[in-house]
Amino acid sequence: MPLPISSLSSSPTSDWAEAWLSQARPVEPGHHDELRLPNGQLRPVWRALAEQLGTPLAELSRCQEALARQIREDGITYNVYNAAGGSSRPWSLEPLPHLISPEEWPWLERGIAQRADLLNRILVDTYGAQTLLREALLPSALVLGHPGYLRGLQGTQPLGGVYLHVVAFDLARGPDGAWWVVGQRTQAPSGLGYVMQNRLIVSRLFPEAYRALNVQHLASTYRQLLDTISTLAQPCAQGDTPSLALLTPGPYNETYFEHAYLARYLGLPLVEGCDLIVRDDRLFLKTVQGLTPIHGLLRRLDDDFCDPLELRTDSTLGIPGLTQVVRAGNVVLANALGTGFLESPAVHGFLPALSSHLLGEDLILPSLPSWWCGEASAWEAVRPQLARQVIRPTYPLLNTPGGVSARRKGLKETVLGASLTPQEVRAWEEAVDEDPAAYTVQTFMPYGQTPVWSEGGLSLRSASVRVYALSDGRGGWRVLPGGMTRIATRDDGPVSLQLGGSSLDTWVISQEPIDAFSMLPKSIKLEELEQRQRPVASRTGENLFWMGRYTERCEQQLRLAERLISLRAEDDDPEPALLKALSELGVQFGMVPADTPALDRSNRVFERVALEALGDAQAGQGAYSLAFNLSELTRTAQALRERLSPAHARLLRAMAADFQQALRSSGPLDPANLAARVNTVQDALAHLSVQLGAVTGAQSDSMTRDPGWRLLTVGRLIERLHGHAHILKSFWTHQALQQPQGFDQILEMFDSTITFRARFQRRLEVPALVALLVMDDANQRSLACVVRRLRTELGKLPARAGSPADLLALLPHEGVGATLAALCDPVRGHAAVLGLLDRLLEASWRLSDEVGRLYFAHAEPTDSMVSA
Repeated sequence: MPLPISSLSSSPTSDWAEAWLSQARPVEPGHHDELRLPNGQLRPVWRALAEQLGTPLAELSRCQEALARQIREDGITYNVYNAAGGSSRPWSLEPLPHLISPEEWPWLERGIAQRADLLNRILVDTYGAQTLLREALLPSALVLGHPGYLRGLQGTQPLGGVYLHVVAFDLARGPDGAWWVVGQRTQAPSGLGYVMQNRLIVSRLFPEAYRALNVQHLASTYRQLLDTISTLAQPCAQGDTPSLALLTPGPYNETYFEHAYLARYLGLPLVEGCDLIVRDDRLFLKTVQGLTPIHGLLRRLDDDFCDPLELRTDSTLGIPGLTQVVRAGNVVLANALGTGFLESPAVHGFLPALSSHLLGEDLILPSLPSWWCGEASAWEAVRPQLARQVIRPTYPLLNTPGGVSARRKGLKETVLGASLTPQEVRAWEEAVDEDPAAYTVQTFMPYGQTPVWSEGGLSLRSASVRVYALSDGRGGWRVLPGGMTRIATRDDGPVSLQLGGSSLDTWVISQEPIDAFSMLPKSIKLEELEQRQRPVASRTGENLFWMGRYTERCEQQLRLAERLISLRAEDDDPEPALLKALSELGVQFGMVPADTPALDRSNRVFERVALEALGDAQAGQGAYSLAFNLSELTRTAQALRERLSPAHARLLRAMAADFQQALRSSGPLDPANLAARVNTVQDALAHLSVQLGAVTGAQSDSMTRDPGWRLLTVGRLIERLHGHAHILKSFWTHQALQQPQGFDQILEMFDSTITFRARFQRRLEVPALVALLVMDDANQRSLACVVRRLRTELGKLPARAGSPADLLALLPHEGVGATLAALCDPVRGHAAVLGLLDRLLEASWRLSDEVGRLYFAHAEPTDSMVSA
């Protein structure tokens, strides 16, 4: 039975409500108070929440810590451009939700749906008959002069006539408590992934209150987004089930986490522009299986960057030829290209008249009063009030005359007039006079303030709510019953995540039954099962391939670092042959620069350089040592967020961070603390060894055996073949196996000491070593086993124009390519081993190149490998 929120308004104030009131700080003058009524009592929805929580407010500090820990563990991030110390920071979320009452939401819902319908109708006319421009209901200069209007798409109607599949509106309360629309996002509205992530975290934090307050669920609205795009894309699919994807700018975008999260939640492949290609006016995804048609794209890439052929030519983020695919009607873009001009603040001033003309009704939700200075009468009317208004750019000011003028005068793009001196106001008037169309003036409105738990008390912060309307593809709209509330960093500061603001979950309280829909589909047709085998994008396959290589490379470097450190503990001086072999491997494995003196010439210099390079993640000294490869492994994992489990992703992030932290804790490297530094490195290597073992287990047992996993395994095996062949070649070339030390070192590097001693005890004979490390098919570290596994995994890769048989031809046809008798021959055995190792090294290089050519580069001479 839903909680009767409205009935609480007449109930006496409870102890919990009194506690909230006593610890809540006063609202800033001129701002609406979301927490309290004018009489000073809690508003009914907040009193209901206080009753349902039923715990001292101090418990919110514990909840805040638990929430922050969950965000760190899940790797939820927000990339802040130009941030000191790196761009990525943990997502900021507060424990208390923002509440919208059941009396307000139906009215807000109607107003949001009305505005979404209006904006879509404006786009239909603007790219069609253009009656609004001819009748001057919308100034031609404002639309046609805006870079967001794409002339190349004039006369092109998207499939189903839907331009806006999802549109976002930023709402805020004025001082009188009325809701106003302060912004709208029509190109690629952000936040849907964060909205769902916020809901999952906060609802689990307060499960009883979430159920008792009858908070509306979100899942069915997300399902409708998928259903709408899929339905509209049916004509493109020509009878097949439409294939959809989510287009992201990539891991350096500020909201990349939510792109990956949303793609996983919706069950869509996450793709970048380089993953897609145009052929015959159709869009295809480059996969390791071949080219797979794409019929619908949920894009998170702004218009400018979508097509370097026709739009922004200096960008590599888009898909060359995408605009032509749109003209041909062969793809559904959500949202359609060319909607960006509606994001201009100048458009708000014309929406009331447009609503009357197109809908025959007044706007339910008002916009902030706006004056486009491109209309002389508007500029003259607002000019005397400039010091009390907000000045915003009409267009992106990058290359407009107004933008050049403003930058020349040292003026910011968006300013609050009241914060300006008289001299600055005059400078702004001159800038507007120089290019009036480039500026829009809006009324300044202090945002309403909502409660936030901060520093042991309830603060009130300025807040705006981003809400979303989604098209049903038939002219109707569904409004997401929730949204993302953003708050300022201080009580009266600006609302901006880029400036360090935070977010709240948004709870829409309802008196109606809760929609219990789940994103899990109820049924699936048999003929869809094969199509549900998700293709592996070529970029994803390449990242998985290199994840395997970096994982193996880190393990080999770790073992070599342990061997180098072990030399300090030897009772006897190491033989020169062993020192030469280890020095050569140090250079080949990237542990030291090529010009470093060898161990047999200056062991102290070699040791110091190796220790310095060990923690150098930037390879500043010319060595690509352990910290560098751990960093590259982390970067590769970042691009695979939608493929990795949260535990696997956390482990990969932790390895690099833990290793660097351990090395930093030992202080600077100098002769005085060299011994302490070595001890710290040993501990760090031991911890890293355990972590790498866990990563190997996750890769082996926690990932689906699809072509992506095959490529990860192939990458790891190629790296192992290359590294182990190098180890053997160095020890053979320098004859480092003539002494027990050499035997022990190479067995440790192959992780085969226990097996060797169990079979051969202490018989340190080279034939026994060859049998175990080269020929033993049961030893996972032996060359024969690596080659056998490579043959198995390569044979299971998807057939392409140059089938797996071509890759298999690069390996020995049987075994390791030599017999044990030949390798152990007392006369020719030494040369036979070196010859075999050279052949296997060449095979590893050529395999790496050919796998990349066949499965990542799509460099076939023809494009006939299109898969249905």
